[in-house]
Amino acid sequence: MSNGYNPQEIENRYYKIWEDRKYFEIDGNKEIQKENKNFAIMMPPPNVTGRLHIGHALTFTLQDIITRYKRMDGYKTLWQPGTDHAGIATQNVVEKQLLAEGTTKEEIGREAFLERAWAWKEESAGIMTDQLRKMGVSPAWERERFTMDEGLQKSVKEAFVHLYNKGLIVRGNYMVNWCTHDGALSDIEVEHEDTDGKFYHIIYPFADGSGHVEVATTRPETYFGDTAVMVHPEDERYKALIGKKIKLPLLDREVSIIADEHVDMEFGTGVVKVTPAHDQNDYEVGKRHDLEFITVFDEKGILNDYAGEFKGLERLEARDVIVKRLEEEGFMVKIEDHKHQVGHCYRCKNVVEPYISKQWFVRNEVADSSIKKTNNGEAKFFPPHWINSYNSWMGDLRDWCISRQLWWGHQIPVFYCDDCDHEWASLEDSEDVCPKCASKNVRQDPDVLDTWFSSALWPFSTLGWGNGDTEMDKLFKSEDLKEFYPNALLITGFDILFFWVARMMMMGESFMGELPFNHIYLHALVRDENGQKMSKSKGNVIDPLDMVNKYSADILRFTLAISAAQGRDIRMSEEKLQLNRNFTNKLYNASKYLQMNVDTFPDLAGLCLKTDLGKYMASRLNQATKEVREALDEYKFNDAATVIYRFIWNEFCDWGIELSKADKGAIVELGAVFKESMKLLHPFMPFVTEYLYHELSGTNLDSDESIMIKEYPYKTKRRKEEDKFEIIMDAIVSIRRAKVLVDMANQKIDKAYVKVDGMSDEDKETMKPFIMKLAKVEKELIFTDSKIEDAVSDIADKCETFIPTDSIDLTPIINKLTKQNEKLDKEIGKLSGMLNNEKFVANAPEDVLAKNREQLADAEAKKAKVEEQLNSLQA
Repeated sequence: MSNGYNPQEIENRYYKIWEDRKYFEIDGNKEIQKENKNFAIMMPPPNVTGRLHIGHALTFTLQDIITRYKRMDGYKTLWQPGTDHAGIATQNVVEKQLLAEGTTKEEIGREAFLERAWAWKEESAGIMTDQLRKMGVSPAWERERFTMDEGLQKSVKEAFVHLYNKGLIVRGNYMVNWCTHDGALSDIEVEHEDTDGKFYHIIYPFADGSGHVEVATTRPETYFGDTAVMVHPEDERYKALIGKKIKLPLLDREVSIIADEHVDMEFGTGVVKVTPAHDQNDYEVGKRHDLEFITVFDEKGILNDYAGEFKGLERLEARDVIVKRLEEEGFMVKIEDHKHQVGHCYRCKNVVEPYISKQWFVRNEVADSSIKKTNNGEAKFFPPHWINSYNSWMGDLRDWCISRQLWWGHQIPVFYCDDCDHEWASLEDSEDVCPKCASKNVRQDPDVLDTWFSSALWPFSTLGWGNGDTEMDKLFKSEDLKEFYPNALLITGFDILFFWVARMMMMGESFMGELPFNHIYLHALVRDENGQKMSKSKGNVIDPLDMVNKYSADILRFTLAISAAQGRDIRMSEEKLQLNRNFTNKLYNASKYLQMNVDTFPDLAGLCLKTDLGKYMASRLNQATKEVREALDEYKFNDAATVIYRFIWNEFCDWGIELSKADKGAIVELGAVFKESMKLLHPFMPFVTEYLYHELSGTNLDSDESIMIKEYPYKTKRRKEEDKFEIIMDAIVSIRRAKVLVDMANQKIDKAYVKVDGMSDEDKETMKPFIMKLAKVEKELIFTDSKIEDAVSDIADKCETFIPTDSIDLTPIINKLTKQNEKLDKEIGKLSGMLNNEKFVANAPEDVLAKNREQLADAEAKKAKVEEQLNSLQA
C-alpha cells in the first residue's frame, strides 16, 4: 500500500495488542454483549506436525470472519482453538528421526519413544498456531487444547469406558484394512487409486490328474491362502466340476471347487480363487461356505510357512519371484495388462491389505440416533446437498475400527488378567490387581485409539465434559456446556465429512443427547488458477504464508472470502491477490482524501446528518449492511465480501467522494460513513480497517479501544435521498454519453438540459451543483419538461439529457460517422454474402462459420449505434 502503511509491521503489532488485551476471549467484548446471545465454533484442530496450507487458510479465514462478526454483534463468543496429536503422522516423524540416528523405536522401547514424541510435540505444536496468528485469526487462545492434554485424556477414557460397558465397543477377529507399516485403518483412511497392474492366468490342476481349470487373479502372492476355487452355480461350463478337488500350484494342498453366485461369469475365465483371509469379498464367501481362513503373511507383510519356498519374502516383493516360478513350472498361461483400483494408506501411501486381525470396534448402531436427528433437520448443512453425501455414507456404515498398532496416542484403557482371562475397561491410568481373581499378573492393551476417536469428542470434551477438575476455570468453565453446546456452527473442508464431522455427530448425540452443531458449513477445495489441484510435483502450490508476507494477511483473507461461493472450488492466483491489493489501496486513498479536507471524524452513531449527500451515503451503507448481514447469516461469504467491495469502491469512492467535490460540507458526514464501513469490512480485513478507523478518529490502538469490539453496523433503513441521487448520477452519466457523441468526452460545456419528471423545484436546485460539477457543465444547467430542438440527446433510465448544438460545428463529426457507416455497410455485405453462399456454408468448418456469424452480428450492432448517432445529429 502506498504512503506509509506497512502491513507486516502493523499486523504484527496490532495482533499482539489484541491478544494481550484478551479481546479474543469470551469476555473480550463484554461491554457490548447482549443477554442470552451465545456463539460457539470449534477450530478443526490442526496436526502438531503440520504446516499451514491454503486449505487451512480458507477454513480459518471463514471461521474468523464469522467469529469477528458475531463478537461485534454482541454475542458471547467462543472460538475454541487446539491441536491434534495426529497418531500416525507424528509417530512416523519421530520414527524417521530415530532411523536418522541409527536406531529404532523397538530398540529404545515404548517409554523412551513416548518421551521423544512428547518432546517433538512441544517443539512443533507452536509452529502451526504461530502461523495462524500470522493470518490474523482470533480464537480464545487462553483455552487452547491438545487432544492428549490431561483433561482430554480423561474425557477419552470416560467415553471409551461408557461405550464399552454398554457393549457398543467390542473386540474381535475381523477383516480390517491393514497397512504393514501403520497397522489397522478405518475404511475412510484408505485411498483407492487406479493402478496399472497385471491379470495373471494360472493353471490349477485337478487332484486326480484329469485336467485343470484356469484361474485369473491380480494377486498371485496370496494364492497360498486359497481354501477353495469357485464358479457360478449357473455356469454351464463348470457345473460338472462343482465338488471336484484341485491342487494348488507348487503345493500339495488340495481344495474343492465350490459354487457361489458372487462369481461374475463374464469376467476373466469365470473361475475364481477364494482367499478368505486376504480379500473382503472372499471373507464373506468363506463365512458362507465354512471355509478355512489361512493367513499367509505376518503384520509386516512377510510371507510365512504357508508360502513354502517363498517364506520370508515381503508380499509385494515376492510377486515377481512367485510368477517366475509359476512360469518355469508351466502353471502360468498368460499375463495381461489390467487397470484396477488399489487401496493405499492415506498417510504413508503403502498398499493396504485386507487382513484378519483382532481389533477394537465401535458398533455402527452408535450412529443410529444421530442419523435420524440429522435427517429430521436438527442440523443443517450448507450447501444443503451435503446431506445426500452424509446419508450415502451412513447408510452403508460398518463398525468403526478404532484400535491402532501405534505407541503414540491414547492407549486403549482395557486391562487383561493373564491368570483368569478377565478383561475390563478402567478410568484409571493403571491397574495392578485383577478385580475378579485378585491376581497381580495384569497388563494393559498395547494398542492406541484411532486419532479420530478423540477428535470426535472435540465439540464437548473441550467444554469440560469428562475432564474432571483438570484445568477448571482456566481451559474451560463449569457453565460452558450449558452456554456453548450445541456449537452454533462448524466450518471445515468437505473432505473430512466422514473422518470427523459424522463421527462428532454420532458421539455428540450419544453423550450429550443433542447433535453437536446447529449448522455445518462445508467448503470446497482451493485449486490453482487453471482449476488444477495444488501439489508440489506440479509446482503450483500457493503458500499462504508467502502470500501474507508478499501482500498482507488482509489481502489474502479478502481474496479467499470473495472467492468462497458455496459448493464451488476456489481458483486461486496471484492475479486475484493483486486485484484485491488495489482494493486495499482504494481504502487508503479514500481515507487520505477525506483527511485532506478534515483531520478527524466522529462516529456515525449519534451524528445528526444534515447534508443530502451524507444522508444518501448513509442510506447506501444501510442497504449494504442489510445485504452483508443476510449473506453472513447464510454463510455466503463471497456475497458478503462482494457487497462490501461494491459499496466502498463503486458507491462510496467512485460516487460519494466525487460528489463531495460539489459539496465540501458533506465531507465530515462521509468520513463518519466511511468509518462505519470499516466496521462492516473489519471481519474480512481486520488490520487495515483497525488502522484506518483510528486514523480517521484521531486515535491510536496503543491507547484506545479496538474496532473489533465496537458494535457491528445494524441500521438497514432506506432514506428518500436515494431517489434524488439516483437521478443526479443518471443525469451525470447521460450528459457524459451525450458529450461523447459530439467528440467532447472530457471537455467542459457551457450548457445542458435535463428532462425529469416528479421532482420539486427545490430538489432540482439542490441537484444542480452535483450534476454541473461532475458533468463539467460550466455556465448553466436547465431542467425542462419538453424535448429540446437543435440538441444532441441521450436517454437514461430516469431522465433525458440534451446538449445544444447551435455553437458546435457538427460537420466533421457527421463526416466521421458517415465514413464509419459506409465501412460497416461493406463489412456487413461481405459477411452476409459468404453466409448466404450455400457452397461456402456447406464446406467451411463450423468454427469459421461461428466466427463469421459473430462478426456479422457485431457489425450490425455497431451500424445501428452509428445510425442512431447520425440521426440524432442530423435531426
